Amino acid sequence: MLSGEKLRQWRTAVGMNVEDLASALIPAGLTADQACAAVKNWEREYLKPEPKSGDIEGLARAMGISPRDLVVWSASHRFAPIAPRKVRLIADLIRGRSVQDALDVLKFANKRAAVFVDKVLRSAIASADEQEADIERLYVCQARVDYAGVRLNTRRWRPKDRGRAVPWSRKACHIHVAVDVEKGF
Repeated sequence: MLSGEKLRQWRTAVGMNVEDLASALIPAGLTADQACAAVKNWEREYLKPEPKSGDIEGLARAMGISPRDLVVWSASHRFAPIAPRKVRLIADLIRGRSVQDALDVLKFANKRAAVFVDKVLRSAIASADEQEADIERLYVCQARVDYAGVRLNTRRWRPKDRGRAVPWSRKACHIHVAVDVEKGF
């Protein structure tokens, strides 16, 4: 997945502007205005249009860097059957840590949410390994938990005093974890 922050950092480090990068994307089937708008969107982490591998290679070639320098590897678990508040406690523990350190923290965390986050983190590491990234230098650059609504068929009524009843339901969440190679400009 293309990282907008890394794209912006490399573009400023190389000393290029958005129009120069957009000219590198014109052979990929975009007009000059569309390419310029696409690069601006990608720098803002708004991935519309979706950057393809050819687009990432074109950007890297224009800046004279490797395509691996522009990507982060991510994984997600959508509609995890646990409340987001419980998972955010664990996600806050691993954000910014090295991958090995994060795995150790998750191994010894005495929380049910640690199992969900561990599986997502291992999936992100496997994605990076598949792209031949240096596993020893990976760190958790993003650990985010989003609310996914109420789980299906979990709305219930709980009896209260004086004949009243109160609704309660079980929540779900989306867990997103991204890993990146340590910064080495």
